[in-house]
Amino acid sequence: MPRYLALLRGVSPTNASMPELRRCFEEAGFTQVRTVLASGNVVFDARSAASEALARRAEKAMQDGQGRSFDTIVRPLAALQAVIDADPFGGFALAPGAKRVITFLRSVPEETLTLPIERDGASILARQGLEVFSAYVVSEKGPVFMHLLERCFGKSITTRTLDTVIKCLRA
Repeated sequence: MPRYLALLRGVSPTNASMPELRRCFEEAGFTQVRTVLASGNVVFDARSAASEALARRAEKAMQDGQGRSFDTIVRPLAALQAVIDADPFGGFALAPGAKRVITFLRSVPEETLTLPIERDGASILARQGLEVFSAYVVSEKGPVFMHLLERCFGKSITTRTLDTVIKCLRA
């Protein structure tokens, strides 16, 4: 059975219980459910299905099970592993200490952007399919990279550090 990663937008320890999320996914019929960190990463097994269908099923399960839902983006773990194996950041000269992040899109953007785009130490480097690769240097200006990503791709996105994605792949 294929293994998937559900990326929930806007989840934090203050607004969601990881055991509750796990229970919702299990009640929806997903198996081998694990949450990774406390930021809305749920790894699970399911019969092969379109990612969009699995996301809708997860959102319905959360709504039914806890009275609220989080926007959900689902990716097959095998596809994510292929992305990581391709070293999407390898061709870029990044600043020392730069954080590498992957943004997950729900759909292909209507507008084609010329990349890279840079602003205040944040760079949107490349887009490959439904994944966007960015890097940023932490600064006193706050989450500049998130503002830049939302301006370019809207708010139906969710972002994880490369390290978090790798942890999810190992779950």
